[in-house]
Amino acid sequence: ELGIPFSDPLADGPTIQQATQRSLDRGTRIKQVLELVKRIRRESELPLVLMTYYNPIFRYGEQRFLEQASEAGVDGILTVDLPPEEGLDFYESIGDHDLESILLATPTTPPDRVEALSELATGFLYYVMVTGVTGVRSGYDPDLAEAIEGVAERSDVPSVVGFGVSDVEAIADY
Repeated sequence: ELGIPFSDPLADGPTIQQATQRSLDRGTRIKQVLELVKRIRRESELPLVLMTYYNPIFRYGEQRFLEQASEAGVDGILTVDLPPEEGLDFYESIGDHDLESILLATPTTPPDRVEALSELATGFLYYVMVTGVTGVRSGYDPDLAEAIEGVAERSDVPSVVGFGVSDVEAIADY
């Protein structure tokens, strides 16, 4: 997962916000991230997902972004703040460029919406296992294992768990 920095990273905690600001201050933009993907592709075929907010894509141009992401070797796009109801055309265009769409589900996502999200996602469903922003946690919801299982049962695509995972030991029991 490679993040495209954005000036207002509302889903991110202080550590990622600070890193994002440093990156922006040093001139990192979509073009530089796509160049990094090209360099990585010279040595690795591991799947690469771009995680971003929609505003940078909108300003860059949706089609330009998707074309260049595909050409660079990106495998999937995760746009954290674009709900399907507002971005259906964009999510469909992702597939037109041989990229995978990744959507988010959260602990507050109703079961029927998890199913709808999984129908639109082509890569995987990213389960945000905490409410709030990214960052280190000490302990998780006691019902986390059940919630993860519920998402997996309702999804037609693989599920991935993230947000708030600080190390393997912290999540090993789930």
